[in-house]
Amino acid sequence: MATIIIDDCINCGACEDECPNGAISMGEEIFVIDPDLCTECVGHHGEQMCALACPPEACVQDPGRLETEETLFTRAQKIHPDRSLTLTAETSHFRAKAS
Repeated sequence: MATIIIDDCINCGACEDECPNGAISMGEEIFVIDPDLCTECVGHHGEQMCALACPPEACVQDPGRLETEETLFTRAQKIHPDRSLTLTAETSHFRAKAS
């Protein structure tokens, strides 16, 4: 799934600074996420950084856009061809974290 920002957004901009792909920008009324740039932070972080940074918890999964880890990782590789991205528990929320 891509992440979306719902109407609870308070326009604080905390999410924008956390996105490793530059997918978040100010929309007409609230911040928006470009689904073609959103990778749910797969390849970068073990959690979705925008959701962690959002005070009102307005960054949520888009139930209308289901995507696999493989799809998101492939997108991340295309966005960042200069980086050596990997899939581990630390770089994908799809993978179990060791206790």
